[in-house]
Amino acid sequence: MKSIKMKTIKKQIGLKVACVAFALVSSITYAQNADSKKTTQRDGFIIEFSVGGGLISLEDSEGIQTFDTSQGTFVFPDLKLGYMLNENLAVTAAMPGNIYEFQDNDRNFGGFIPSLQYWVKDNWWIHGGIGLAIDSPALYDIKDNVNDDWNFGCAVMASTGYEIYKKKNFALNVQSKVVLGRANLDGDSHRDAVIFNVGLGFSWL
Repeated sequence: MKSIKMKTIKKQIGLKVACVAFALVSSITYAQNADSKKTTQRDGFIIEFSVGGGLISLEDSEGIQTFDTSQGTFVFPDLKLGYMLNENLAVTAAMPGNIYEFQDNDRNFGGFIPSLQYWVKDNWWIHGGIGLAIDSPALYDIKDNVNDDWNFGCAVMASTGYEIYKKKNFALNVQSKVVLGRANLDGDSHRDAVIFNVGLGFSWL
């Protein structure tokens, strides 16, 4: 009964994510066709955090989980720090994070990813990089000898966003993100992850 309820919840999350993704694509398409007027001067440091949700699929080399199933995830934390090299290009350090469930425990699959962000248009940017994957217990669900292992590996990330509101050095954007990662586990095994997120980003430029 519990598994049926979980599957229903996951399907509902998947439908909501698809709707938000469709809205994001529509807004980006509109942005490309609309004339935009520059309202923000981008220079100096960038700080951003985002909130949202999505889907995560995991596969262990030990066969505990496979990509045949996916589960809903919420974004926490999702941070970005950077510096503008010029008005359209920034070098950044992205720290994506996604909470997922593994054997009745909450864990976080994220990373530390050096990356570049480029504004294709005044309100539309693309962002991507490669770096460190981190698979760890959720900070609120650490249990000794049960859910206390930290695993590291490699991850790649690509994202895009559209700024729907800007005032002075603040921008609010809708964004989507894909993360592919592999974390090495004990005993020469590994855990792969495919993550798709949508959410709201709060940026200070």
